[in-house]
Amino acid sequence: MTDQYDVVIIGAGPGGYNAAIRAGQLGLKTAIIEKRDNKKLGGTCLNVGCIPSKALLHASQLYDIAQNDFAGLGIKTGKLSLDLKQMLKQKDDAVEGLTKGVEFLMKKNKVETFFGSGEILAANRVLVSGPEGDKELQTKNIVIATGSEVTPLPGVEIDEKQIVSSTGALDFAKVPDHLVVIGGGVIGLELGSVWRRLGAKVTVVEFLDKILPTMDGEVSKQFQRILKKQGMDFKLSSKVTGAKKSETGVHLTVEPAKGGDAEVIDCNAVLVAIGRRPHTKGLGLETVGVKTDKRGFIETDHFKTSVAGVWAIGDCITGPMLAHKAEDDGTACIELIADKAGHVNYDTVPNVVYTYPEVASVGKTEEQLKEAGVNYKTGKFPFMANSRAKTNHETDGFVKILADAETDKVLGVHIIGVEAGELIAEAVSVMEFGGASEDIARTCHAHPTRSEAVRQAAMGVEGWTMQA
Repeated sequence: MTDQYDVVIIGAGPGGYNAAIRAGQLGLKTAIIEKRDNKKLGGTCLNVGCIPSKALLHASQLYDIAQNDFAGLGIKTGKLSLDLKQMLKQKDDAVEGLTKGVEFLMKKNKVETFFGSGEILAANRVLVSGPEGDKELQTKNIVIATGSEVTPLPGVEIDEKQIVSSTGALDFAKVPDHLVVIGGGVIGLELGSVWRRLGAKVTVVEFLDKILPTMDGEVSKQFQRILKKQGMDFKLSSKVTGAKKSETGVHLTVEPAKGGDAEVIDCNAVLVAIGRRPHTKGLGLETVGVKTDKRGFIETDHFKTSVAGVWAIGDCITGPMLAHKAEDDGTACIELIADKAGHVNYDTVPNVVYTYPEVASVGKTEEQLKEAGVNYKTGKFPFMANSRAKTNHETDGFVKILADAETDKVLGVHIIGVEAGELIAEAVSVMEFGGASEDIARTCHAHPTRSEAVRQAAMGVEGWTMQA
């Protein structure tokens, strides 16, 4: 028994479910397939990624502020205690509410949902193998939105108890005495921050010589100093070559990245956070001839794969592995299927680290501009000189704006500071419209707000910063 669809989407993460919503809005008969065992939509992001981690980051930050900052603000709280079970529950409640929201949106937009594994049999046929048996779907278009999975580390076997991925790091039954985070990227620093605030000693082991290696170098250096001041330890230019578990913990073997004498770090728990890889195996790509590169990413041209009628979006294609990028991919892909103008500007996709303070960036780094030989100007403004930040005792960080030396077009914006993830939106908008630093500098910003720091940095591009 087969059904005929205009679009069948494999994967119900941010890319997949937003593609499904847009398809429904455009009147396309749409089906979406999700293989998650718990039958929850939303993919990694909603279930074990962006959303639960932010719930823990928020709660742990409030706990940390209550412990360390309330007294200085004149707030007496008495004896403070941690109810980890309740903290994890409110995280799960947030996930439950949002996944049900996605379920509602599928029904609202008349998208049919199937639970099980999706396998492409042909460019117009998808087999769903689920708990209720197999079902074949006939379709005019297939959209692959299967996302990504944790990259494993040889010699360090993940058991989600003592040695965990980002999934296990969301559900420790108790706060580890010593947590070692392997990888100094976004995921490792965010989850490491959660458990440090709750009382764990946290050591970050990073293969490269800096954390957040893809971000602006000046941002990376200052951010590491801030995290170190908060109590996080770092072993840079180091690699983990083995892990031995015991009843009391894990013994990690760590060596210099370029070779040298090994040392053993004893800890209670290990978080493996060295990155993610595309989830493209088991989809039947070889059967129909969909090409992938050597890393497993599906090769696309404006979301079209090498097979007509088969499209791919999100983490399983090249580009930033970010939920909001996948959302835009999904929308643009469906609009192309519907013969509309779908496009995503990857140069204006923001990246945010939701630590305290946050780190946010969009566009080019200084290192990239130098390497490309671009003549650029820089404007910079510290939050130490921002009235709102000063008043709130939240002065760590700065705003940095990079603009073309001749045209003044904004090429990149980098922010360390409280609510940097919100502040970056202004920069994204200006860059999306091809704006100049002067456009920001001559736009009135409310006072007192942190956003004034963005304006002052823009003034600094032309050398007329007024508040520092």
